[in-house]
Amino acid sequence: MNSALIKRLLRHGWLSALVIVAGCATAPAPEKEAEEPVVEETPRIEVKVDETAMLPLLGYLQRLPGMSALELARERKTLAALPQTPSVRLRLAMLLGQARTPANLPRAQGLLAGILKSNEANANSLHPLARLLAMHYGERQKLEQQNARLAAQMNELEGRLGDSQRHNDELQRKIDALADIERSLPKPPASGNGAGGAR
Repeated sequence: MNSALIKRLLRHGWLSALVIVAGCATAPAPEKEAEEPVVEETPRIEVKVDETAMLPLLGYLQRLPGMSALELARERKTLAALPQTPSVRLRLAMLLGQARTPANLPRAQGLLAGILKSNEANANSLHPLARLLAMHYGERQKLEQQNARLAAQMNELEGRLGDSQRHNDELQRKIDALADIERSLPKPPASGNGAGGAR
């Protein structure tokens, strides 16, 4: 409090001073404006992508179609013996995704999915290529499933056609047998009145 206020209080007596001091003490504080909540931004983790990491893998992918079945089997053993880094797993997925090994396509897709979820070193640099291969293999698998369904339908239709052909052959044999029976029957005598004798 300032000195002028204290002097005033003393002049009015201690009771008045007490009331004034109590009033000052209970005076409501000015309302503060509501502060907006502070939103903390999630720190961004900078992902480093080394685009050159995909170049050797692209070269490897181009070589695979020219390999024989024996070379592919040998390459698969070699990759299985190496430490399973993202790069090695991607090479194995490429190998399993070859058209000559269709049964391994789901396994190749599993390897690619693992690479895309991986936080290992160098995995981020391989994500674009792994994503592209996963899409390609997914489309191939759909086409192979459609081809399998179409082949099954064709086999079913061929089976029905064969049954129908056998049925037609059986009917033709019956018709031919009836025609043979009809030809073997004696012909009825020609009807005549006998009035046309010689004179």
